Amino acid sequence: MLTDLDDFSCFAQVVEHGGFSAAERATDIPKSKLSRRVHNLEERLGVRLIQRSSRHFAVTEIGMNVYRHAQVMMNAAQAAHDLVDHLSIQPRGVIKVSLPVSIAQNEIAKILPEFLKAYPEIKVQLIVSNRRVDIVNEGIDIALRVRSNLDDDPSLVIRKFSNIEQHLFASQAYLNEFGDLKKPEDLSHHKILSMSDEHLDQYMVVHDQQQQPKKIKVNPTVMGSDLMMLAQLARQNCGIVLLPDTIVEDYVASGELVRVLPDWHAPHGIFHAVYPSRRGLLPAVRVFIDYLVEKLTIR
Repeated sequence: MLTDLDDFSCFAQVVEHGGFSAAERATDIPKSKLSRRVHNLEERLGVRLIQRSSRHFAVTEIGMNVYRHAQVMMNAAQAAHDLVDHLSIQPRGVIKVSLPVSIAQNEIAKILPEFLKAYPEIKVQLIVSNRRVDIVNEGIDIALRVRSNLDDDPSLVIRKFSNIEQHLFASQAYLNEFGDLKKPEDLSHHKILSMSDEHLDQYMVVHDQQQQPKKIKVNPTVMGSDLMMLAQLARQNCGIVLLPDTIVEDYVASGELVRVLPDWHAPHGIFHAVYPSRRGLLPAVRVFIDYLVEKLTIR
């Protein structure tokens, strides 16, 4: 098909300039190549497009019809080229971004306004879902993820932002009512807000500063995978919750939540972006990736 397009282009040039020699002078394409391309096109279409001899050049009726279609094709190709050139001058267009609910509500909600102000010609389409998307087949430009392991697909580029840890949090009012915790085993006697909604009887695994794990059986009061909801319940004195630091940092800064058993933690995952190969990235996508790296990378 790509060869066909080249043949159509050469044919259009010959017709436009009124002959092979004139087209050669105008385009610097050798006359022999122009003739070969037009012949290939005639063979493929099964029709005579140009009547030619040493002294005569004439485009057939079907040739003129093909020429009009070839003009449309060449104009469309030029328009696509001009569009990319225009995008290269000023980043613009739609960026399609996939991201988890918690990242959308927290990190992206904080940094997106500044980006939109800096690039008013860019529109951001956010696909907010906790499911794993197929970046290539679903036409996603960038996917933000938190995973314990990074993707190993060679067709994808990975930009790591940070390792996110989880800690235990509660409101001071809750701790005043139900008591402070001295050791992880105390969790079994407290109201627990769990991000796992699969079982009533659950185990919470936390690690000490030497990365040694401890597994404690708990019976959660509330179970649900919405991290922002669990943070809201914790700040309203409903119990103790194990959450990523990024989710609760504003509540901790305001004093609405305090860290429980501060020497214990749990890994949450690697916060990173994935996107198709760097080759051919639109300027809008490129500047958005650079912006994410600048704002989200912990150095």
